[in-house]
Formats: sequence, C-alpha cells, structure tokens
Amino acid sequence: MAEALKRREVVAALMSGIEDELIVCGLGSPISDVMSVRDRPLNFYLMGAMGLATSVGLGLALAQPERSVIVITGDAELMMNSGALATIGVRKPRNLSVVVLDNERFGETGEQISHTSAGVDIAGIAIASGFGEAETVRDKDQIESVRQRMVARTGPYLAVVKIKAERSPVVMPPKSGVILKSRFRQALLGQY
Repeated sequence: MAEALKRREVVAALMSGIEDELIVCGLGSPISDVMSVRDRPLNFYLMGAMGLATSVGLGLALAQPERSVIVITGDAELMMNSGALATIGVRKPRNLSVVVLDNERFGETGEQISHTSAGVDIAGIAIASGFGEAETVRDKDQIESVRQRMVARTGPYLAVVKIKAERSPVVMPPKSGVILKSRFRQALLGQY
C-alpha cells in the first residue's frame, strides 16, 4: 500500500493551474493549506461552519452554473454533514467537485480518529448518493488526474485523497466572516 501523501504538496498540486474556478475551503487545515499555497479572492474560507463546506459549494454551483466550483475539505468536516452528498447526488451539478483531504483525524479538536479510520468509505457514500464519479487516491501520481477532473465540469465528482496525519504551519485568513464574504463576493460579482 502507498504511503499517505503530504497535505501541502497535494494542495499545491491541486491549486496549480487554477484560474477562475471558485474554491470553497472547509474549516481548519484545508483553509490553512489553500491559503498558504495560493490565497486569492475567489477562495471562500469557511470559518466556524464545520460540516457546511459541501453545502456551500452546492449552493454556489447551482447559483453559478457557468463556473467550476471546487470544495476542498477534510474527512471529519465532511462527515459532520454527510447528508449533503445525497443532495448533491440528487441535484447533479456538473460544475461541482469535492476534494476530501483524508487524514483519518478530527484535526481541529485534538487529532481524535475519525470515521474513515474505522473504514467509512466517503467515495462509496458519494457513489451511492448519485455522484457520477468518486474515487479514493493514495498515490501522488494520481493527483494530476484529480486536478484535471476537478475542473472538467463533468461532475459531480469527488476525490478522497489519503494524506498523512501531520500538522503543517498554520496560515489563516482574517476571522471576520464579513471580510471573507465581501472579498469573495466582490471578486465574483464585481462592485455591489
């Protein structure tokens, strides 16, 4: 079995080549990872909203059908609201991709083991929920394929990327939801 991947390296590879895609980051480490490798106004960082990254991504994908929407989140964050996968499967937005950084831990609350460490298969849940494609990635050679799929607009697509349970240096945006929302909204819609 392949060794788990390094989270920052995975996120850097996924964010390379991102242009006008809309990125929604789940609570905690995914925010820090994306912010450290490629902060930009079209990244929406969810602060204090554990479990809602996929729901926000779905809403954004439905509201902006001509834009690719990519959710980058963690396994524990996604499992807080796994029912959102069923709603995505029912609505089938072609422009939505979900990338789950799976370290099998609740990183933000003390590194307790998460559902996936006990065998819960998030990609399997996505397929059972109606996603056209979902996969579990364990090899760094597969990351480029994930990057290409997440911008292909043939979704909904989900990739669970198995990463090491390690802490990276923390880089965080302002903690003000108003600032984050306004920055994203202005970048997306222009002056309002």
